[in-house]
Amino acid sequence: MSADGMKPKAFDMERWPVEEADIADWTDHYLRRTKEVVGRFGDAIVTYALFLRRPVISAPRLAIDWLHEMAARRKVRFDVELRYEEGKWVGAGEAILYVTGPLYHLVDLETLLLQKLGPPCVAAYNAYTMCADLPRVAFMAMDARHCAGTEMAEAMAYAASVGSARARRKVGALGFTGNATDATAHYFGAEGGKGTMPHAFIGYAGSTLRAAEMFDECYPGEPMTVLIDYFAREITDTLTVCRRFPRLAGDGKLSVRLDTPGGRFIEGLDPPASYAVLERNAPDAVRGYRTEAELRYLVGPGVSAAAIWTLREALDAEGFDRVKIVASSGFGPAKCKIMAEAKAPIDVIGTGSYLPEQWPETYATADIVAYDGEPRVKVGREFLLKKD
Repeated sequence: MSADGMKPKAFDMERWPVEEADIADWTDHYLRRTKEVVGRFGDAIVTYALFLRRPVISAPRLAIDWLHEMAARRKVRFDVELRYEEGKWVGAGEAILYVTGPLYHLVDLETLLLQKLGPPCVAAYNAYTMCADLPRVAFMAMDARHCAGTEMAEAMAYAASVGSARARRKVGALGFTGNATDATAHYFGAEGGKGTMPHAFIGYAGSTLRAAEMFDECYPGEPMTVLIDYFAREITDTLTVCRRFPRLAGDGKLSVRLDTPGGRFIEGLDPPASYAVLERNAPDAVRGYRTEAELRYLVGPGVSAAAIWTLREALDAEGFDRVKIVASSGFGPAKCKIMAEAKAPIDVIGTGSYLPEQWPETYATADIVAYDGEPRVKVGREFLLKKD
Protein backbone atom coordinates (compact mmCIF):
# COMPACT_ATOMS: atom_id res chain seq x y z
CA MET A 1 0.00 0.00 0.00
CA SER A 2 1.38 3.42 -0.93
CA ALA A 3 1.67 6.34 1.47
CA ASP A 4 -1.61 7.86 0.27
CA GLY A 5 -3.53 4.63 0.88
CA MET A 6 -4.05 3.66 -2.76
CA LYS A 7 -3.39 0.18 -4.07
CA PRO A 8 -0.15 -0.31 -6.02
CA LYS A 9 -0.32 -1.11 -9.70
CA ALA A 10 1.83 -3.25 -11.94
CA PHE A 11 3.05 -1.04 -14.77
CA ASP A 12 2.99 -1.98 -18.41
CA MET A 13 6.19 -0.38 -19.70
CA GLU A 14 4.78 -0.11 -23.21
CA ARG A 15 1.94 2.10 -22.01
CA TRP A 16 3.49 4.00 -19.11
CA PRO A 17 6.81 5.79 -19.82
CA VAL A 18 9.24 5.25 -16.94
CA GLU A 19 12.66 5.19 -18.60
CA GLU A 20 14.54 8.49 -18.31
CA ALA A 21 15.04 8.81 -22.07
CA ASP A 22 11.31 8.39 -22.64
CA ILE A 23 10.47 10.90 -19.91
CA ALA A 24 12.74 13.43 -21.59
CA ASP A 25 11.24 12.80 -25.01
CA TRP A 26 7.66 13.31 -23.80
CA THR A 27 8.25 16.27 -21.46
CA ASP A 28 7.71 19.92 -22.41
CA HIS A 29 11.10 21.37 -23.30
CA TYR A 30 10.81 24.37 -21.00
CA LEU A 31 10.39 22.03 -18.03
CA ARG A 32 13.57 20.21 -19.04
CA ARG A 33 15.40 23.53 -19.17
CA THR A 34 14.08 24.39 -15.72
CA LYS A 35 15.49 21.10 -14.46
CA GLU A 36 18.91 22.03 -15.86
CA VAL A 37 18.79 25.44 -14.17
CA VAL A 38 17.80 23.91 -10.83
CA GLY A 39 20.62 21.40 -11.18
CA ARG A 40 23.10 24.25 -11.59
CA PHE A 41 21.84 26.74 -8.98
CA GLY A 42 20.56 24.39 -6.27
CA ASP A 43 17.50 22.33 -5.54
CA ALA A 44 14.43 23.32 -3.53
CA ILE A 45 11.66 21.37 -1.84
CA VAL A 46 8.44 22.42 -3.52
CA THR A 47 4.75 21.64 -3.26
CA TYR A 48 2.63 21.29 -6.38
CA ALA A 49 -1.15 21.68 -6.39
CA LEU A 50 -2.97 19.71 -9.13
CA PHE A 51 -6.48 20.75 -10.16
CA LEU A 52 -9.02 21.00 -12.98
CA ARG A 53 -11.13 23.97 -13.99
CA ARG A 54 -14.45 22.10 -13.93
CA PRO A 55 -16.23 19.79 -11.49
CA VAL A 56 -15.00 16.20 -11.73
CA ILE A 57 -14.91 12.89 -9.90
CA SER A 58 -11.51 12.23 -8.38
CA ALA A 59 -9.74 9.48 -10.32
CA PRO A 60 -6.07 9.92 -9.35
CA ARG A 61 -4.80 6.36 -8.97
CA LEU A 62 -2.95 6.04 -12.26
CA ALA A 63 -1.24 9.40 -11.82
CA ILE A 64 -0.22 8.68 -8.23
CA ASP A 65 0.98 5.16 -8.94
CA TRP A 66 3.13 6.43 -11.80
CA LEU A 67 4.52 9.18 -9.57
CA HIS A 68 5.50 6.68 -6.89
CA GLU A 69 7.09 4.45 -9.53
CA MET A 70 9.21 7.36 -10.71
CA ALA A 71 10.20 8.25 -7.15
CA ALA A 72 11.38 4.70 -6.57
CA ARG A 73 13.39 4.69 -9.80
CA ARG A 74 15.00 8.04 -8.96
CA LYS A 75 15.58 7.02 -5.34
CA VAL A 76 13.81 10.07 -3.95
CA ARG A 77 10.64 10.60 -1.94
CA PHE A 78 7.49 12.36 -3.11
CA ASP A 79 4.90 13.08 -0.42
CA VAL A 80 1.39 12.90 -1.84
CA GLU A 81 -1.45 14.53 0.05
CA LEU A 82 -4.66 13.38 -1.57
CA ARG A 83 -7.38 15.89 -0.68
CA TYR A 84 -10.17 14.05 -2.49
CA GLU A 85 -10.18 10.28 -2.26
CA GLU A 86 -10.89 8.23 -5.36
CA GLY A 87 -14.56 8.55 -6.30
CA LYS A 88 -15.19 11.83 -4.45
CA TRP A 89 -16.79 14.84 -6.13
CA VAL A 90 -14.34 17.71 -6.67
CA GLY A 91 -15.38 21.30 -7.34
CA ALA A 92 -13.93 23.41 -10.13
CA GLY A 93 -10.52 24.79 -9.19
CA GLU A 94 -10.15 22.69 -6.05
CA ALA A 95 -6.81 20.95 -5.62
CA ILE A 96 -7.28 17.20 -5.92
CA LEU A 97 -3.85 16.52 -4.49
CA TYR A 98 -0.64 18.18 -3.37
CA VAL A 99 2.75 16.69 -4.20
CA THR A 100 5.85 17.69 -2.25
CA GLY A 101 9.42 16.80 -3.17
CA PRO A 102 12.65 18.05 -4.73
CA LEU A 103 11.99 20.39 -7.65
CA TYR A 104 14.82 18.83 -9.63
CA HIS A 105 13.01 15.47 -9.68
CA LEU A 106 9.46 16.76 -9.99
CA VAL A 107 9.62 19.48 -12.60
CA ASP A 108 10.19 17.23 -15.61
CA LEU A 109 7.38 14.86 -14.56
CA GLU A 110 4.66 17.53 -14.78
CA THR A 111 3.70 16.96 -18.42
CA LEU A 112 3.07 13.22 -18.08
CA LEU A 113 1.55 13.54 -14.62
CA LEU A 114 -1.17 15.89 -15.87
CA GLN A 115 -1.94 13.59 -18.79
CA LYS A 116 -2.68 10.82 -16.31
CA LEU A 117 -4.92 12.91 -14.06
CA GLY A 118 -7.24 15.15 -16.10
CA PRO A 119 -8.93 12.84 -18.62
CA PRO A 120 -9.77 10.05 -16.13
CA CYS A 121 -11.37 12.55 -13.73
CA VAL A 122 -13.70 13.90 -16.43
CA ALA A 123 -14.52 10.44 -17.80
CA ALA A 124 -15.28 9.23 -14.26
CA TYR A 125 -17.67 12.16 -13.84
CA ASN A 126 -19.46 11.25 -17.08
CA ALA A 127 -19.65 7.57 -16.19
CA TYR A 128 -21.08 8.42 -12.78
CA THR A 129 -23.86 10.64 -14.14
CA MET A 130 -24.86 8.02 -16.72
CA CYS A 131 -25.03 5.22 -14.17
CA ALA A 132 -26.84 7.40 -11.63
CA ASP A 133 -29.47 8.47 -14.16
CA LEU A 134 -30.12 4.84 -15.16
CA PRO A 135 -29.50 2.90 -11.93
CA ARG A 136 -31.30 -0.26 -13.05
CA VAL A 137 -29.35 -0.54 -16.30
CA ALA A 138 -26.06 -2.44 -16.54
CA PHE A 139 -23.35 -0.70 -18.54
CA MET A 140 -20.67 -2.27 -20.71
CA ALA A 141 -17.50 -0.24 -21.40
CA MET A 142 -16.87 -0.29 -25.15
CA ASP A 143 -14.48 2.65 -25.26
CA ALA A 144 -11.27 0.96 -26.43
CA ARG A 145 -11.93 1.47 -30.14
CA HIS A 146 -12.42 5.21 -29.56
CA CYS A 147 -9.19 5.74 -27.63
CA ALA A 148 -5.93 7.20 -28.89
CA GLY A 149 -3.73 4.26 -27.97
CA THR A 150 -3.50 1.72 -25.20
CA GLU A 151 -2.52 4.16 -22.45
CA MET A 152 -5.70 6.16 -23.00
CA ALA A 153 -7.73 2.95 -23.18
CA GLU A 154 -6.46 1.95 -19.75
CA ALA A 155 -7.16 5.39 -18.31
CA MET A 156 -10.72 5.40 -19.64
CA ALA A 157 -11.52 1.92 -18.37
CA TYR A 158 -10.18 2.89 -14.96
CA ALA A 159 -12.32 6.04 -15.05
CA ALA A 160 -15.48 4.09 -15.88
CA SER A 161 -14.86 1.82 -12.90
CA VAL A 162 -14.41 4.82 -10.58
CA GLY A 163 -17.57 6.58 -11.76
CA SER A 164 -19.50 3.33 -11.61
CA ALA A 165 -18.38 2.60 -8.05
CA ARG A 166 -19.55 6.05 -6.94
CA ALA A 167 -22.97 5.47 -8.55
CA ARG A 168 -23.26 2.16 -6.69
CA ARG A 169 -22.51 3.87 -3.39
CA LYS A 170 -24.75 6.86 -3.96
CA VAL A 171 -27.86 5.43 -5.62
CA GLY A 172 -27.41 1.65 -5.60
CA ALA A 173 -26.83 1.58 -9.36
CA LEU A 174 -25.81 -1.54 -11.25
CA GLY A 175 -23.17 0.53 -13.03
CA PHE A 176 -20.50 -0.85 -15.33
CA THR A 177 -20.47 -4.62 -15.04
CA GLY A 178 -17.83 -5.37 -17.67
CA ASN A 179 -15.89 -4.16 -20.66
CA ALA A 180 -14.81 -5.22 -24.13
CA THR A 181 -11.11 -6.07 -23.72
CA ASP A 182 -9.09 -8.47 -21.58
CA ALA A 183 -6.38 -5.93 -20.79
CA THR A 184 -8.61 -3.70 -18.65
CA ALA A 185 -11.19 -6.22 -17.45
CA HIS A 186 -9.63 -6.27 -13.97
CA TYR A 187 -10.97 -2.77 -13.33
CA PHE A 188 -14.44 -4.31 -13.45
CA GLY A 189 -13.64 -7.33 -11.32
CA ALA A 190 -13.58 -9.65 -14.33
CA GLU A 191 -11.02 -12.06 -15.70
CA GLY A 192 -11.59 -11.06 -19.31
CA GLY A 193 -13.53 -8.87 -21.69
CA LYS A 194 -17.10 -9.54 -22.77
CA GLY A 195 -18.92 -9.40 -26.08
CA THR A 196 -20.68 -11.47 -28.69
CA MET A 197 -21.15 -10.48 -32.32
CA PRO A 198 -20.19 -7.37 -34.30
CA HIS A 199 -21.74 -6.31 -37.60
CA ALA A 200 -18.94 -8.06 -39.47
CA PHE A 201 -20.08 -11.36 -37.98
CA ILE A 202 -23.67 -10.82 -39.15
CA GLY A 203 -22.45 -9.90 -42.62
CA TYR A 204 -20.26 -12.98 -42.72
CA ALA A 205 -23.15 -15.25 -41.73
CA GLY A 206 -25.45 -13.77 -44.36
CA SER A 207 -28.46 -13.46 -42.08
CA THR A 208 -29.17 -12.55 -38.48
CA LEU A 209 -30.68 -15.96 -37.80
CA ARG A 210 -27.72 -17.82 -39.27
CA ALA A 211 -25.34 -15.71 -37.20
CA ALA A 212 -27.24 -16.72 -34.06
CA GLU A 213 -27.12 -20.39 -35.08
CA MET A 214 -23.39 -20.24 -35.76
CA PHE A 215 -22.74 -18.57 -32.43
CA ASP A 216 -24.81 -21.20 -30.62
CA GLU A 217 -22.92 -24.00 -32.34
CA CYS A 218 -19.56 -22.54 -31.31
CA TYR A 219 -20.61 -21.57 -27.78
CA PRO A 220 -23.40 -23.99 -26.84
CA GLY A 221 -25.30 -23.17 -23.68
CA GLU A 222 -23.81 -19.71 -23.29
CA PRO A 223 -26.02 -16.63 -23.02
CA MET A 224 -26.31 -15.00 -26.42
CA THR A 225 -26.65 -11.39 -27.53
CA VAL A 226 -27.73 -11.01 -31.14
CA LEU A 227 -27.13 -7.84 -33.15
CA ILE A 228 -30.40 -7.10 -34.98
CA ASP A 229 -29.99 -3.96 -37.13
CA TYR A 230 -27.72 -5.16 -39.95
CA PHE A 231 -30.53 -5.84 -42.45
CA ALA A 232 -32.90 -3.10 -41.20
CA ARG A 233 -35.25 -5.85 -39.96
CA GLU A 234 -34.94 -5.18 -36.24
CA ILE A 235 -38.39 -6.48 -35.31
CA THR A 236 -38.62 -9.31 -37.81
CA ASP A 237 -35.13 -10.65 -37.12
CA THR A 238 -35.61 -10.35 -33.36
CA LEU A 239 -38.76 -12.43 -33.39
CA THR A 240 -37.26 -14.93 -35.84
CA VAL A 241 -34.29 -15.54 -33.52
CA CYS A 242 -36.52 -15.80 -30.45
CA ARG A 243 -38.72 -18.39 -32.13
CA ARG A 244 -35.63 -20.35 -33.17
CA PHE A 245 -34.22 -20.35 -29.62
CA PRO A 246 -37.28 -20.50 -27.36
CA ARG A 247 -35.39 -22.13 -24.49
CA LEU A 248 -32.74 -19.42 -24.35
CA ALA A 249 -35.47 -16.81 -24.63
CA GLY A 250 -37.53 -18.40 -21.87
CA ASP A 251 -34.55 -18.80 -19.57
CA GLY A 252 -33.56 -15.14 -19.91
CA LYS A 253 -30.31 -16.08 -21.68
CA LEU A 254 -31.14 -14.37 -24.96
CA SER A 255 -30.56 -10.67 -25.56
CA VAL A 256 -30.92 -8.54 -28.66
CA ARG A 257 -28.68 -5.56 -29.33
CA LEU A 258 -30.05 -2.47 -31.05
CA ASP A 259 -27.40 -0.37 -32.80
CA THR A 260 -29.40 1.19 -35.64
CA PRO A 261 -27.50 4.02 -37.36
CA GLY A 262 -28.78 7.57 -37.04
CA GLY A 263 -29.62 7.79 -40.73
CA ARG A 264 -32.80 5.71 -40.51
CA PHE A 265 -35.62 4.59 -38.22
CA ILE A 266 -35.87 1.01 -37.06
CA GLU A 267 -38.16 -1.33 -38.96
CA GLY A 268 -41.76 -0.12 -38.92
CA LEU A 269 -41.08 3.16 -37.15
CA ASP A 270 -41.49 6.76 -38.34
CA PRO A 271 -42.05 10.07 -36.55
CA PRO A 272 -45.83 9.63 -35.96
CA ALA A 273 -45.36 6.06 -34.75
CA SER A 274 -42.50 7.21 -32.51
CA TYR A 275 -44.70 9.77 -30.77
CA ALA A 276 -47.47 7.19 -30.46
CA VAL A 277 -45.35 4.54 -28.76
CA LEU A 278 -44.07 7.06 -26.22
CA GLU A 279 -47.62 8.29 -25.62
CA ARG A 280 -48.55 4.71 -24.70
CA ASN A 281 -45.59 4.08 -22.43
CA ALA A 282 -44.05 7.36 -21.22
CA PRO A 283 -46.40 10.23 -22.10
CA ASP A 284 -44.68 12.81 -19.90
CA ALA A 285 -41.44 12.39 -21.82
CA VAL A 286 -42.64 14.39 -24.84
CA ARG A 287 -44.85 16.97 -23.13
CA GLY A 288 -42.26 19.58 -22.28
CA TYR A 289 -39.94 21.87 -24.14
CA ARG A 290 -37.23 19.87 -25.87
CA THR A 291 -34.07 20.80 -27.73
CA GLU A 292 -33.52 19.25 -31.14
CA ALA A 293 -30.97 16.86 -29.64
CA GLU A 294 -33.39 15.77 -26.91
CA LEU A 295 -36.18 15.20 -29.41
CA ARG A 296 -33.86 13.12 -31.54
CA TYR A 297 -33.04 10.92 -28.55
CA LEU A 298 -36.76 10.52 -27.89
CA VAL A 299 -38.42 10.13 -31.29
CA GLY A 300 -35.72 10.52 -33.94
CA PRO A 301 -34.01 7.95 -36.14
CA GLY A 302 -31.44 5.55 -34.79
CA VAL A 303 -31.56 4.12 -31.28
CA SER A 304 -34.21 6.38 -29.76
CA ALA A 305 -36.41 5.86 -26.73
CA ALA A 306 -39.27 5.20 -29.13
CA ALA A 307 -37.25 2.52 -30.91
CA ILE A 308 -36.50 0.74 -27.66
CA TRP A 309 -40.13 0.86 -26.53
CA THR A 310 -41.22 -0.45 -29.94
CA LEU A 311 -38.86 -3.39 -29.64
CA ARG A 312 -40.02 -4.12 -26.11
CA GLU A 313 -43.67 -4.08 -27.15
CA ALA A 314 -42.97 -6.50 -30.02
CA LEU A 315 -41.14 -8.92 -27.73
CA ASP A 316 -43.79 -8.84 -25.02
CA ALA A 317 -46.62 -9.29 -27.51
CA GLU A 318 -45.04 -12.58 -28.61
CA GLY A 319 -44.48 -13.78 -25.04
CA PHE A 320 -40.73 -13.10 -25.05
CA ASP A 321 -40.84 -10.92 -21.96
CA ARG A 322 -37.58 -12.37 -20.61
CA VAL A 323 -35.53 -11.44 -23.66
CA LYS A 324 -33.26 -8.55 -22.74
CA ILE A 325 -32.58 -5.41 -24.77
CA VAL A 326 -29.02 -4.15 -25.19
CA ALA A 327 -28.76 -0.63 -26.59
CA SER A 328 -25.71 1.06 -28.09
CA SER A 329 -24.88 4.04 -30.34
CA GLY A 330 -24.07 7.41 -28.83
CA PHE A 331 -25.04 6.72 -25.23
CA GLY A 332 -23.36 9.58 -23.40
CA PRO A 333 -24.57 11.55 -20.35
CA ALA A 334 -27.13 13.62 -22.28
CA LYS A 335 -28.70 10.63 -24.03
CA CYS A 336 -28.80 8.59 -20.84
CA LYS A 337 -30.65 11.39 -19.05
CA ILE A 338 -33.32 11.45 -21.75
CA MET A 339 -33.63 7.66 -21.69
CA ALA A 340 -34.23 7.87 -17.96
CA GLU A 341 -36.99 10.44 -18.45
CA ALA A 342 -38.59 8.21 -21.08
CA LYS A 343 -38.29 5.17 -18.78
CA ALA A 344 -36.78 3.33 -21.76
CA PRO A 345 -36.81 -0.44 -21.07
CA ILE A 346 -33.09 -0.99 -21.52
CA ASP A 347 -31.35 -3.85 -19.74
CA VAL A 348 -27.77 -3.13 -20.83
CA ILE A 349 -26.07 -0.15 -22.47
CA GLY A 350 -22.88 -0.60 -24.45
CA THR A 351 -21.03 2.69 -24.48
CA GLY A 352 -17.77 4.42 -25.20
CA SER A 353 -19.47 7.79 -25.13
CA TYR A 354 -18.62 8.50 -21.51
CA LEU A 355 -15.26 9.58 -22.91
CA PRO A 356 -14.86 13.36 -22.61
CA GLU A 357 -16.58 15.06 -25.54
CA GLN A 358 -14.87 18.42 -25.06
CA TRP A 359 -11.20 17.58 -24.69
CA PRO A 360 -10.19 21.03 -23.35
CA GLU A 361 -12.28 20.22 -20.27
CA THR A 362 -9.79 17.49 -19.37
CA TYR A 363 -6.81 19.78 -19.04
CA ALA A 364 -5.39 19.37 -15.56
CA THR A 365 -3.05 22.06 -14.27
CA ALA A 366 -0.18 22.00 -11.79
CA ASP A 367 1.11 25.06 -9.94
CA ILE A 368 3.84 25.22 -7.33
CA VAL A 369 2.35 26.72 -4.16
CA ALA A 370 5.35 26.52 -1.80
CA TYR A 371 9.16 26.74 -2.10
CA ASP A 372 11.18 25.33 0.81
CA GLY A 373 8.11 25.62 3.02
CA GLU A 374 7.29 29.24 2.10
CA PRO A 375 3.84 29.65 0.48
CA ARG A 376 4.21 31.27 -2.95
CA VAL A 377 2.06 31.04 -6.06
CA LYS A 378 1.51 33.19 -9.11
CA VAL A 379 -1.00 36.00 -8.72
CA GLY A 380 -4.51 34.79 -9.45
CA ARG A 381 -3.95 31.27 -8.16
CA GLU A 382 -4.00 32.06 -4.45
CA PHE A 383 -6.99 29.77 -4.09
CA LEU A 384 -4.59 26.84 -4.46
CA LEU A 385 -2.62 27.65 -1.32
CA LYS A 386 -3.00 24.90 1.25
CA LYS A 387 -5.62 25.55 3.90
CA ASP A 388 -5.24 23.21 6.85
